[in-house]
Amino acid sequence: MNEIIFIVEEAPEGGYTAKALGEGIFTDADTMEELKVMVRDAIRCHFDKDDIPKVIRLHFVKEETISMAS
Repeated sequence: MNEIIFIVEEAPEGGYTAKALGEGIFTDADTMEELKVMVRDAIRCHFDKDDIPKVIRLHFVKEETISMAS
Protein backbone atom coordinates (compact mmCIF):
# COMPACT_ATOMS: atom_id res chain seq x y z
CA MET A 1 0.00 0.00 0.00
CA ASN A 2 1.45 3.34 -1.03
CA GLU A 3 -1.04 5.63 0.66
CA ILE A 4 -3.83 5.73 3.20
CA ILE A 5 -6.64 8.27 3.48
CA PHE A 6 -8.21 9.46 6.73
CA ILE A 7 -11.50 11.31 7.00
CA VAL A 8 -11.01 14.06 9.60
CA GLU A 9 -13.94 15.75 11.33
CA GLU A 10 -14.36 18.15 14.21
CA ALA A 11 -15.68 16.25 17.22
CA PRO A 12 -18.92 17.60 18.77
CA GLU A 13 -17.24 17.74 22.19
CA GLY A 14 -14.17 19.51 20.77
CA GLY A 15 -11.01 18.32 19.08
CA TYR A 16 -10.83 16.11 16.01
CA THR A 17 -11.48 12.52 14.95
CA ALA A 18 -9.79 10.61 12.13
CA LYS A 19 -11.02 7.37 10.53
CA ALA A 20 -9.08 5.51 7.84
CA LEU A 21 -10.89 4.51 4.66
CA GLY A 22 -10.78 0.77 4.09
CA GLU A 23 -8.94 0.02 7.34
CA GLY A 24 -10.06 -0.39 10.94
CA ILE A 25 -8.07 2.60 12.19
CA PHE A 26 -9.66 5.36 14.30
CA THR A 27 -8.05 7.98 16.50
CA ASP A 28 -8.78 11.37 18.01
CA ALA A 29 -7.00 14.32 19.58
CA ASP A 30 -7.58 17.79 21.00
CA THR A 31 -5.51 19.69 18.41
CA MET A 32 -4.58 19.19 14.79
CA GLU A 33 -0.90 18.77 15.64
CA GLU A 34 -1.76 16.10 18.22
CA LEU A 35 -4.01 14.39 15.66
CA LYS A 36 -1.15 14.10 13.17
CA VAL A 37 1.00 12.44 15.84
CA MET A 38 -1.86 10.10 16.80
CA VAL A 39 -2.51 9.13 13.15
CA ARG A 40 1.15 8.22 12.64
CA ASP A 41 1.15 6.21 15.87
CA ALA A 42 -2.06 4.38 14.91
CA ILE A 43 -0.58 3.46 11.53
CA ARG A 44 2.58 2.10 13.16
CA CYS A 45 0.42 -0.06 15.45
CA HIS A 46 -1.85 -1.29 12.66
CA PHE A 47 0.68 -2.22 9.97
CA ASP A 48 3.81 -4.35 9.96
CA LYS A 49 6.98 -2.31 9.44
CA ASP A 50 7.31 -3.40 5.78
CA ASP A 51 3.64 -2.60 4.99
CA ILE A 52 3.39 0.95 6.36
CA PRO A 53 1.93 3.34 3.75
CA LYS A 54 4.38 5.91 2.44
CA VAL A 55 1.78 8.70 2.17
CA ILE A 56 -0.93 9.69 4.66
CA ARG A 57 -3.72 11.89 3.33
CA LEU A 58 -6.02 13.75 5.70
CA HIS A 59 -9.35 14.64 4.09
CA PHE A 60 -11.11 17.30 6.16
CA VAL A 61 -14.91 17.22 6.29
CA LYS A 62 -16.79 20.12 7.82
CA GLU A 63 -20.53 20.18 8.15
CA GLU A 64 -22.19 23.56 8.19
CA THR A 65 -25.89 24.38 8.37
CA ILE A 66 -27.37 27.54 6.95
CA SER A 67 -30.92 28.82 7.24
CA MET A 68 -33.15 29.78 4.33
CA ALA A 69 -35.12 32.15 6.61
CA SER A 70 -34.44 35.82 6.06
